[in-house]
Amino acid sequence: MDWYIFPLIVAAGFAAGFINTLAGSGSLITLPLLIFAGLPANVANGTNRVAVLLQTVVAVSRFRQSGTLDLKRGLQLTAPAILGAVIGAQIAVNLNEQVMETVIGILMVVMLVVVLIRPKRWLVGRPELQGAGHGWLRLVIFFLIGIYGGFIQAGVGIFLLAGLVLGTGYELVRANAVKNLIVMVFTLFALVVFILNDQVEWLPGLVLAVGNMLGAWVAARMAIEKGAKFVRWILIAVIVVSATVLLGLSDWAVGLLR
Repeated sequence: MDWYIFPLIVAAGFAAGFINTLAGSGSLITLPLLIFAGLPANVANGTNRVAVLLQTVVAVSRFRQSGTLDLKRGLQLTAPAILGAVIGAQIAVNLNEQVMETVIGILMVVMLVVVLIRPKRWLVGRPELQGAGHGWLRLVIFFLIGIYGGFIQAGVGIFLLAGLVLGTGYELVRANAVKNLIVMVFTLFALVVFILNDQVEWLPGLVLAVGNMLGAWVAARMAIEKGAKFVRWILIAVIVVSATVLLGLSDWAVGLLR
């Protein structure tokens, strides 16, 4: 790997860490770069988890220091996500990525509509849901999100935010704190699967982690200081860009301009 790739990896990691902490889909930046740097797609997928894990450690620490993190309930929701993530990591090499990207892109469009309609529930939260039991449906939802997160990671934060806001009643800042906790724990388990299958390159993974951790620290601080409205606009922007990339609309637009 040429030396000039490493500064690019750190810069991409910063952008990904910032986006992942506030929304999700930062791996849409880092995975293509790792593949460009010469890593096979499956190894890039595993290597990326090193940075995501360390990024979430920084974010969770920052949110907990500020008193934003609901640790007890977050850990309860983490359990089904862990099981799902292990399964998702095991089957990561067996699914058609192109089909998966198209499905995720369509889901992103649906998610954009959900975020734009009735914005108050994303900004204020619903305390009556926060006091309710988790229920089987909620556990199944987080289990399925865990499978997706174990499989490819990119975009899992957005689905977790939707589950936490709409299903658990958190407003966006507190939802982001719990989301980072869930991702941190299930990423640890998924990373073990990739390590056991020899699909992690430690040097680029740790270099990427430097950028991810810096981006996560800045993003967590901004979320705490600027509040849910700021996070919501970041979330909308990320969903639009993610859907555009995953559905191939960016390539289509470039083709029209040629």
